[in-house]
Amino acid sequence: MMTNEEMLRIAMKQSAEDIGCEAEDFLKNENVTVPFKMGPNAKKYYELPIICDFISYGNNIVAGVTEEVADIVKEYIKKFEFYHCFESPNMYWLNERLEPMGYKICFMAEYYLPDMKKLSERTCDFELRILDKSHFEELYLPEWSNALCEHRKELDVLGVGAYDNGKLVGLAACSADANEMWQIGVDVLPEYRRNGIAAAMTSKLAIEILKNNKVPFYCTAWSNLRSVRNGIKSGFIPAWVEMTVKTVDKVNEMNK
Repeated sequence: MMTNEEMLRIAMKQSAEDIGCEAEDFLKNENVTVPFKMGPNAKKYYELPIICDFISYGNNIVAGVTEEVADIVKEYIKKFEFYHCFESPNMYWLNERLEPMGYKICFMAEYYLPDMKKLSERTCDFELRILDKSHFEELYLPEWSNALCEHRKELDVLGVGAYDNGKLVGLAACSADANEMWQIGVDVLPEYRRNGIAAAMTSKLAIEILKNNKVPFYCTAWSNLRSVRNGIKSGFIPAWVEMTVKTVDKVNEMNK
């Protein structure tokens, strides 16, 4: 299986493809701005227009920017410590300057990769089954909306289900969001939570993804502590963060 270093290198290469920089930019000690250019092999869930995308792997910020906001973004990442640029109150400085132009901060997320020193197959008191695309067609339901995405069902490739006497009570599945990286999503029925099901499914699915020579990755909001705890319990550790600027119309549409 892959090492931590190999997976991190693949993730950086993919992030570079996503915004139009070089993978080595994420290792520099100074911030980097590049003209935003979403490559042909960018992650499948990225949707244009993207006005700016900030990415940090813990060393600096690499920002893919459109020409219109380039000067504002350069001033922003110079004015504040790079890790404070992803949080309030500093991001209000940026938002206040973007909004008159018709833009706002939209998405913020933390991404995780497996730690091969911690990743191991966990168990729970329920039967676990490996699932493939042929099992998913009847599962595009609200209770499994984190694990599966009906709008991109062609990308859902592999899963692990937890069963209680034949009843599906938990589902972890992954989407082929990039050529070398598959993203994991997890759902457990409310009455079955706190039984170790999520971690058992997530760790098993991560190992199966690695067997397919792909990098498993996991995404959550920093404030979604239930999801964060599951990622850590399953053998994942934080790898990078992103913050994306979209149009005001797009943000308002999502807030309806």
